[in-house]
Amino acid sequence: MSCCSPHKKSNDGADQPKKSCCSQERDDQEKQEQSSCCSAPNGSQGKMKITRQMTIEQILGMFPYKAQRLSQEITNAGLHCIGCHAAVWETLEGGMLSHGKSEEAIEELVERLNALLEEAVDIDTIRITSRGAAKFMAILSEEGKQGWGMRFSEEMAGCNGFEYVLDFSEKAEEDDEVFVSNGIEIHVNKAKVSFLKGSEIDYLEGLRGAGFKISNPNVRSACGCGTSHNY
Repeated sequence: MSCCSPHKKSNDGADQPKKSCCSQERDDQEKQEQSSCCSAPNGSQGKMKITRQMTIEQILGMFPYKAQRLSQEITNAGLHCIGCHAAVWETLEGGMLSHGKSEEAIEELVERLNALLEEAVDIDTIRITSRGAAKFMAILSEEGKQGWGMRFSEEMAGCNGFEYVLDFSEKAEEDDEVFVSNGIEIHVNKAKVSFLKGSEIDYLEGLRGAGFKISNPNVRSACGCGTSHNY
């Protein structure tokens, strides 16, 4: 299953919606109100907690500002499928049990996800974690670009509007604002600052690879894949 995958046809030739992270129909739509991975959260993200009965789609839809980090944590727990980070219509409990995980593993995952939500956010700056900074410095050394900064931006892409872009930056441009964190200069075009301010850049490793992950308190919706976002 891929994010925003197309419809499939039934045996009688009629179009039938395929379950996907951006599907507009759900089997249990009449039973409970869900937050879509391609819609804005319900506004109570600061007080809500993740439970084992929530679907992965609900989690990423309710807490889009940390969708990348949450998606990585869920994937690291063993919930993933070809073309997408997870079978997003499954509950955490159902997905973990179907993958042979124990009750203890389910509770540990829920605790890790909620601990991630409780991490403090500084909305007045853009920062990179010590782990992220160490990895970026190692990459600079490998590329022969010691002393360069990081360019942080975003571009229109994905099924939910925007995707983050990280690149090397030899020096700040005239229309850049510069943030310094853990010894790294982060260069951001001034037109993008209002959208990216408050972001935290981290580097995470997991079962499906490794990479830089962004938490951004300004984001209001995210795709079920956790890779694209909107405001």
